[in-house]
Amino acid sequence: MYDNVCKFLAESFSEDFARWLLGKPLTLTNLSPSELSLEPIRADALILLESSEIVLHLEFQTGTDPNMAFRMLDYRVRVYRRFPHKQMRQIVIYLKPSASELVQQQTFIIPGTRHEFEVIRLWEIPTQQLLTSSGLWPLAVLSQTENRVKVLEDIGKKIETLDNRRQKSNVAASTAILAGLLLEEQVIKQILREEIMRESVIYQQIEAEGIRKGKAQGRQEEGVSLIIRLLKRRIGEVSSVLESQIRSLSIEQLEELGEALLDFKSQEDLMNWLTNK
Repeated sequence: MYDNVCKFLAESFSEDFARWLLGKPLTLTNLSPSELSLEPIRADALILLESSEIVLHLEFQTGTDPNMAFRMLDYRVRVYRRFPHKQMRQIVIYLKPSASELVQQQTFIIPGTRHEFEVIRLWEIPTQQLLTSSGLWPLAVLSQTENRVKVLEDIGKKIETLDNRRQKSNVAASTAILAGLLLEEQVIKQILREEIMRESVIYQQIEAEGIRKGKAQGRQEEGVSLIIRLLKRRIGEVSSVLESQIRSLSIEQLEELGEALLDFKSQEDLMNWLTNK
């Protein structure tokens, strides 16, 4: 969820991010990961923005990833293959305070190879630096401050001054979601107007995703209940261990089990089937 919000902000307010990170308000456009032959599972985490002279690669992280340094080298080589004459800035932005040594890591080193990238730990960034542009306001509540509630109140006042209602709703929703990393939901709702946030594209996307997951979970629970009833009729009582394994199956796997159990004669058949999944 937080990755989606940050990606939305970087893409919607790319000039604000360019001014902050590159020192000039460049017009940046989205660079499709497919142009770099990146695997979909990796591409989902990427934010790639480009101008005629530079590619800006951003990674927003709520936690740490021991493979991050290697990934940065991997992305750098792929971009070089596609754009050998363009500069590239790679920046990992950590959102939530962490004592892990990984948030300090800025190099990938193996014999004969050394790759460097940049790291920003938002809790070390002065708040004022992020209050200069509306696209950065949602990050400000995660910045270096002793009073996050006061910062959120200040952002809330700034949001109310925006004339563009769509921009107002998008910034408000993004601020509320990111503030949820460090502040209680009730505090956030007291400061930011929920009716404005509900108009936001990103708010609606996340809400829709939540509904979709809820429906999928409901289907999964119904499927588990049906499968267990059928198994009891077919092979008798199912042990708690096997039932726990069944509850971890996806909807597609439950459908497969529903067909396979017609041939089961004992719990051993069920155990063998689960072992192969």
